[in-house]
Amino acid sequence: MKKQKPSYLHFNSKEYAWKPDTDYRKHPELYKVGKGEQGVLICEPYKSEIGKFWRFKNSEIARESSEKIFSLFLDYIKQNEFVGADISRKYLQMGFTRARRYFNYRGGKKYDQKNNYEPMEWGTGDPEKEKSAAVFYKKWKEAEEHPSYSKMKQDWKAKLG
Repeated sequence: MKKQKPSYLHFNSKEYAWKPDTDYRKHPELYKVGKGEQGVLICEPYKSEIGKFWRFKNSEIARESSEKIFSLFLDYIKQNEFVGADISRKYLQMGFTRARRYFNYRGGKKYDQKNNYEPMEWGTGDPEKEKSAAVFYKKWKEAEEHPSYSKMKQDWKAKLG
């Protein structure tokens, strides 16, 4: 079996759909939904508005964080701001995936950068992060299944990709 290396090793920022110098509130037409969490750490002003609340150290902090981010998600929907709603949804998803990574791997590191990116030992992470992941998973799915968001996303993808 061929050893898989991290995808970020060959990242090409010029080909990446999301740009750090774009204001996606002023130019929402430049936003692409993409796959998974793509663009979540780049798209301003949403990154700054939402990211400061993103925490998953333990289940109580994850609960506070996910509820605040979900509240922002609902506010963006009320304002008919799809990009903000989608970035909020992505932060909820990322809360789940990052907490799971820290549960699965000690320190959240999947690859040993000092040792030719050999995979780190699985199952060595923090058990508390499993609870944090469950909290974020519930809110992420609640956001994804929100009827207004689902309609906005469907319309957005049909119109702008």
